Amino acid sequence: MTLRLVAIVILLVAGVSGRADTPKGVATFVEAHCVTCHDATAKKGRLDLTALAYRPDDAVNRAAWVKVFDRVAAGEMPPKARTQPDAGERTAFTAALGDSLTAAERGRAARDGRAVARRLNRTEYEYAVRDLLGSPWLQVKDFLPEDGIAHHFNKSAAALDVSHVQVARYLEAADYALRQAVGPAARPDAGPTRFYAREQTTFTRKFAFSAFNQAPERATFPTLGYAGQPDVRSGKAPVTVGKADPTTRELEGVGLPCGAYEPVEPKFNQFKAPTAGRYKLRFNAHAVWIGPNGHQPNKPPVWNVPDLDTISKGRRSEPVTVYGETPPHQLRRLGAFDATLDAAVHELDVYLLAGETIRPDASRLFRSRPGDVRWINPLAEKDGQPGVVYRWLEVEGPLYDQWPPAGNRVLFGDGNETDPAKLLADFARRAYRRPVSDAEAVRFLPLIQKERDAGRPLREAVLTGYTAVLCSPEFLTTHETPGKLDDHAVAARLALFLGNSAPDAELRGLAAAGKLRDPAVLRAQTERLLNDPKATRFVAAFLDYWLDLRHLSVNSPDATLYADYNLDDLLTESALFETQAFFTELIRGDLPARNLVASDFVTVNERLAVHYGIPGVEGVQIRKVPLPPGSVRGGLLAQASVLAVTANGTTTSPVLRGAWVMDRVLGKPSPPPPPVPAVEPDLRGLTTIREQLAKHRDQASCAACHKNIDPPGFALESFDVMGGFRDRYRATAGPKDDRAPGRGKNGQPFGHKFGPKVDASGELPDGRRFADVNEFKKLLLADEEQIARNLVQQLVVSATGAPVGFADRAEVEAILKRTAAGGYGVRGLIHAVVQSDLFLTK
Repeated sequence: MTLRLVAIVILLVAGVSGRADTPKGVATFVEAHCVTCHDATAKKGRLDLTALAYRPDDAVNRAAWVKVFDRVAAGEMPPKARTQPDAGERTAFTAALGDSLTAAERGRAARDGRAVARRLNRTEYEYAVRDLLGSPWLQVKDFLPEDGIAHHFNKSAAALDVSHVQVARYLEAADYALRQAVGPAARPDAGPTRFYAREQTTFTRKFAFSAFNQAPERATFPTLGYAGQPDVRSGKAPVTVGKADPTTRELEGVGLPCGAYEPVEPKFNQFKAPTAGRYKLRFNAHAVWIGPNGHQPNKPPVWNVPDLDTISKGRRSEPVTVYGETPPHQLRRLGAFDATLDAAVHELDVYLLAGETIRPDASRLFRSRPGDVRWINPLAEKDGQPGVVYRWLEVEGPLYDQWPPAGNRVLFGDGNETDPAKLLADFARRAYRRPVSDAEAVRFLPLIQKERDAGRPLREAVLTGYTAVLCSPEFLTTHETPGKLDDHAVAARLALFLGNSAPDAELRGLAAAGKLRDPAVLRAQTERLLNDPKATRFVAAFLDYWLDLRHLSVNSPDATLYADYNLDDLLTESALFETQAFFTELIRGDLPARNLVASDFVTVNERLAVHYGIPGVEGVQIRKVPLPPGSVRGGLLAQASVLAVTANGTTTSPVLRGAWVMDRVLGKPSPPPPPVPAVEPDLRGLTTIREQLAKHRDQASCAACHKNIDPPGFALESFDVMGGFRDRYRATAGPKDDRAPGRGKNGQPFGHKFGPKVDASGELPDGRRFADVNEFKKLLLADEEQIARNLVQQLVVSATGAPVGFADRAEVEAILKRTAAGGYGVRGLIHAVVQSDLFLTK
């Protein structure tokens, strides 16, 4: 034995065998097959096994040994070029190490639980307060600091710390929520009240129409029925007949050839929501066609300049997005409708905040600012261009199912209660997610009494006590003890998982009766929650973090390289709704998890269908659409939202997209990159990213990871920063005659040129090759189980706040086994997670 080998063995005894309970045979296997590459000298993969102690009670140390286990079990280590252990050696090593790691994890779980008690995140707090106070319009999330992220989600105690700053913000949010929930002193007049577009100064600019802006392409104009009104537009006739002629008034409208964008920002500014609550909005609107300007003597009509007096019925419907606006320019999307060729009334059921006004945006039409030059409406044709006309908005509300409103009843009962202790106890028992003792229920009574002693009215004083309840650990944090969860803890966990809120009355009742842990009852309740409209909360929150959809609007498409996407809010919003609707469809139909990679349908509206090249889809509403043969769409990997969040608005990176696919879709995350310069795409178009990565992989420290993450990244190179299909890259440099034709939504000519051709081919580490994204998807589907396994792991983190540990793997495999016959249906996987020990045990 050489001196070097003696030294290694000594180090192994001190390091690998640093504890008396080191698994028998582990040190021998490592010394025989691993330390040649993983000692202090070679340290391949930045791993020195001679210095790695065996302390499985330490999370970091345990994670390192789990990686060793996985690489050996998968046959990846030792490398193929090295002498291989025989099957018996490998099996003995993985059995010994696996049993030891499992025992250590289960011992810790028995002592402390898999998941650590945590506070509610911002989303859960908002929904819990909304549901408690019966005020579904409440907006308190933005009072609170951003939540930390662990294991992709904002549901882990490891990231959800509590500081004095957060406590102060919770106090502020709770006080605001309670005062909003009290509602008005008297029942407001619910209307309906009609607001005519002609009588809104933001539509007519104090009756001057286009005089404020000499560009008719950005002007408003008057209509009567489906025709223009030259005399009104020129100021020769009154802007409106008003109340004196209700029949004519009903036909008056204001048209626009553009969307809502500075300086043309039409809003029904005579209306401001008197109080927060539920409202019905009814819009009378229609599409129009605006003829070309033919007023130049002895000259042909200027086709790209609209004649705002030559108006006729539209040629197609126009999507209109409706926003609530709080000054200055704070917009909140309320809904959308299609303005049809014939004037029609379109109704939206919405929640408004106090003081909000209503802003419609003809979202397909172009947008440009004064000062822009060389612009032409990209929708203009030789005989005119499209527009939209608004006649009136009718508002009904605030609407109440009962009076006093629900929030007021939660806070003050029937209004006759004068005992603050009774009021506080009733509120605390509603708020806390477990049984409350008499002493706990009135713990904050001294705060109320102090307010009363200072001369505060009863109602004002009890709000102080209620604020304390909403900021107490009983409301802010989960309450679970190690071992099997009791019924109340199961109710809370199920509600937070599928509703991001506190348990409702039915869950509470079943928990109080001790019935919720019955498998049949638990399944029925899971079904109920999945069918509840509030399940949209689960879908939105789950996708926001699993797929990073919360970052969708962070990076706007570059105005030079991607002018065709710039300012296109309809595309960005539709992309988000597509993915939410797609996952909802998987749950609704219990569709197999393989659809996450490749589906034969998409969930799109007209804007997305045009973006994807799918014919025959009209209108703004998202719906399920079968894919034509050979389409590159289908599954998450070809959706605009996913492709946008894995790009930066300017460039795409196979490295970033590939790492994202490996992590989020396949559940095989790559280790952090070594400290080497990142590879940046060449925007000049002189070299391809593939060429640059080939040089990058020449570095040994980079090649090991890039062989896994580059192939999926290459497969997605056929998609640009907003998910549009491409066969050539866009560049800022190149021949003058290679400039891309067309104009963006802002009317400016495209500024990009065409770069090298896209190569979406690649080779997986196991040697299987693919030519494009569709072939890549087929290769992924060869292991459907891994796609389902990863989804289960994501669901477990979202449901329990803890990642799937080494000791949890057997339970995950049991879930997969139970759902295999149904193709790992997504709804079935959710049910199996809820029924598992992972969910039902702390």
